[in-house]
Amino acid sequence: MTPNIADIIRHHVSLEVRCIDRIYLHAYMPKLQTSGGLCYFLHDYLGHPVPSPALLKPRHDRLVAAVKQFADDGHIPLVEFDRGESKDEFVGPYRTRCTAREAVVLIGVAQEKMRSFKAHKRQGQGHTPVFDFSRQSVAVNHYYFYVQDRDWGPAFLKIGTYLPYPVKLCLNGHEWVKQRLRRDRIRFDSLDNGFLSCADAGALQAACDALGPADVQAFFDRWSRRLPWPMTPAERAAGYDHRLAICQLEVSLTQVFDRPVQGRHFFEAVIRENLDLGRPDRVRLLFPVRLTRATPPPAFGYRTRVITDGVQPSLHVEYKSSHVKQYFKEQHALRTETTINNPMDFYVRKAVDNLSHLRELGHQVNRKLLEVERVSHHCVLTQDALDRLQRPTVENGQRVSALRFADPRVMALFQALCAFTHLPRGFRNHDLRPSVEALLGHPYSRAQMTYDLRRLRLKGLIHRIPKTHRYTVTSYGVKVAFFYAKLYLRILRPNWAALLPDDDALPRSLRVVLDQLDTEIQKLHEEAALVA
Repeated sequence: MTPNIADIIRHHVSLEVRCIDRIYLHAYMPKLQTSGGLCYFLHDYLGHPVPSPALLKPRHDRLVAAVKQFADDGHIPLVEFDRGESKDEFVGPYRTRCTAREAVVLIGVAQEKMRSFKAHKRQGQGHTPVFDFSRQSVAVNHYYFYVQDRDWGPAFLKIGTYLPYPVKLCLNGHEWVKQRLRRDRIRFDSLDNGFLSCADAGALQAACDALGPADVQAFFDRWSRRLPWPMTPAERAAGYDHRLAICQLEVSLTQVFDRPVQGRHFFEAVIRENLDLGRPDRVRLLFPVRLTRATPPPAFGYRTRVITDGVQPSLHVEYKSSHVKQYFKEQHALRTETTINNPMDFYVRKAVDNLSHLRELGHQVNRKLLEVERVSHHCVLTQDALDRLQRPTVENGQRVSALRFADPRVMALFQALCAFTHLPRGFRNHDLRPSVEALLGHPYSRAQMTYDLRRLRLKGLIHRIPKTHRYTVTSYGVKVAFFYAKLYLRILRPNWAALLPDDDALPRSLRVVLDQLDTEIQKLHEEAALVA
């Protein structure tokens, strides 16, 4: 019997954790983002009569000297990273040897591109030169400060050495929670950067929910005052200080299975269910080795099972620059993860104050994906619900036409609603119409789409997001869409030949069963003295 997705999640999950995973932040100085701001800083604040690019080199040299002095004073390794080298793998042994509760583990130097200022000289009035500054991409050295933090555990800050001195931070929410559990003396077992088990699951989830913008800001404030910094304390007090913005946020839902085999059952069911219905952007099978001449594939190819030994399955859903990923983590847990690469994809500003709101959006997307997968495997409708769809009804005083099964337009509409791409932020008229038109195989106008959206909304299958023109599919709508689509795609269409009079079109096994059925029906008529 095929494992049921809902039953696997309900009966075989020993621990469920909702937590922010990786946070990648950008720190910038608002007053130094334009050429005008730079000229004001050099001329009005620092008091130089001519805002010249010659004033920038001494500031760069002072920062470089400060970093070298900081490394010497603290006996901190200062290394240059090679191009293409994995920085995390290089730093790993240094982190392992570090036993301090809080320290700088290593300082790395790498040349990378950033947007800095370039000057163009022109002659002003008299003999005084004038410089025009513009923002351009330049390759400059960046310093990576790999730190061990008392609250965040392993983290790093990256500082550009030229104005406007961009700073990047990489933090991990799971590591923050681990530090907190250690402080509260709550036992747990790690699963890479997640959790395999915990003595107090309630306290674990409470710690995950407690992480907020203030904790991120506290980390930045603490280390920006300890590390060599491009701006002096006086300049920072005058407003030339960095402000945090969210570049990337990973929001995860980890469900640990009581037995690893249940994870494989889950993915086999998910991939089998949604190759034709949910249509994820990518269903990937990651093989554990890179194929080279020294490591060729097996002589007879890989086995044709959906999931094979040594293969890591994953499911991906793209949405603008963000995406949702689902994979089997270290053979123990289902990880559903929404990665927000640009908060503006969800109409939210990048300020770190919006961290909690973005986390909730990520949790909603993760839950919605699991709900769709669960409903897709258990989407039976009652007779009353099916009758209500098959005939016209009156909803909120408005007459709504029927959504009849096997009607080509209705079937195309429901198949389009099954797509995973609607999960992160819903859909609009122009998002759904191309999919319906492609499934219909002939033109489908915007007015027709508007009419169908009204039918779906009044029937309770979709919900309009307030103050927008976007819609989300309700739980009932997901069930109806999958029921119609599966009944048509997997039973009616592939077996349509069985309904035709041509006996040769029937599969042999089906013809045998139908002949037996005819024989039994004939017997019943004979016993009742009726002609069949």
